[in-house]
Amino acid sequence: MTPPTHGYLGPAGTFTHQALLTLGDLPGEARPFPSVPAALHAVRSGEVEAVLVPIENSVEGGVSATLDALTHGEPLTITREVVIDVQFDLYVRPGTALEDVREVITHPHAAAQCRGWLDAHLPGASVTERGSTAAAAVAVADPASGFDAAICAPVAGRSQGLVAAAVGIADNPDAQTRFVLVSRPAPVPPRTGADKTTLVCFMRVDRSGALLEILEQFASRGVNLCRIESRPTRTTLGNYCFSIDAEGHLDDARIAEALMGLHRICQDVVFLGSYPRADAVLPSVAAGHADDDYAEAAAWLARLRDPAR
Repeated sequence: MTPPTHGYLGPAGTFTHQALLTLGDLPGEARPFPSVPAALHAVRSGEVEAVLVPIENSVEGGVSATLDALTHGEPLTITREVVIDVQFDLYVRPGTALEDVREVITHPHAAAQCRGWLDAHLPGASVTERGSTAAAAVAVADPASGFDAAICAPVAGRSQGLVAAAVGIADNPDAQTRFVLVSRPAPVPPRTGADKTTLVCFMRVDRSGALLEILEQFASRGVNLCRIESRPTRTTLGNYCFSIDAEGHLDDARIAEALMGLHRICQDVVFLGSYPRADAVLPSVAAGHADDDYAEAAAWLARLRDPAR
């Protein structure tokens, strides 16, 4: 049997597990980990080569545990991303009717995404938030747990012998979650033309205009941002860093120039990788910001310095 070379946020039956199954080219059996920090620690320690963890949800935003664990600690690199549709159902033990449900268990993000449905259909139920939707299904399968229902993915509920008391209960039926495959530092994958770069910027000084100065490094080079979120630096109250996804690849001149600009003005820049976009959407590059434009500008500057060239 091939030993596990990669892992994921478990247990089996989570949306992360479902996303992992879309990456059919990963060798061996995948190992589930109980938390995002545990999964990323396994990469840092060399226990596995890579892990898949959630990083962003279209309704709830960034996954704090992932953003923070990627930012702090030994360097890690994102090499791929996966985006999947998220469907939540309410699963119960056979014989349990919807009106009998008093205690519900699920993941915090799932609870938030189903809040409207719960208020409308189970206003008297108590909702307990735990580590994963799959673990919630495991708990409900045990009558001694005290839980009557789990909000989880169909694969998790069915795997535990549960039945659906209600389907499609998410308040936003178009919700999606984004996952990233993380490994130890390695050369970035070749650019595809439809790429994304993830980094974290630490301000040199917390002052008026500091964030604007960071954003100008992208705007002045025609780089569009897909995501920007502030996260505590873990130093003093009110001190934040900025987690950013930008359209483009490290080998794109506009991204490289932006990173050099950030390196000059920031206390620190944590580069987390350039990798293909899951949606394969090509960026819209404005005139003056393509690689050829940067090359021509460099040649022009060289001629100014030496007109004979």
